[in-house]
Amino acid sequence: MISALQLRAARALLGIDQRQLAELSGVSLPTIQRMEASEGNVRGMIDTLTKVIDALDRAGVEILADNAESRGFGRGVRLKQARAGST
Repeated sequence: MISALQLRAARALLGIDQRQLAELSGVSLPTIQRMEASEGNVRGMIDTLTKVIDALDRAGVEILADNAESRGFGRGVRLKQARAGST
């Protein structure tokens, strides 16, 4: 799972806009926009979510689940505690 907050943060770390993420992932711009506008976890087709997460990974961003250890090295950002209302 990936949250809308994680998706926006990943793009910010890469310095790319929604259109660039759409191109990197092969997902339409309106789909990226809907994903980022989601409340909490992004909902969608598994294939679409996989494409986006794989594109972020190839670009150098590791998406971490709750309480997961990082498998890589380098700088990063992690939310210490989930905000109220986000899951």
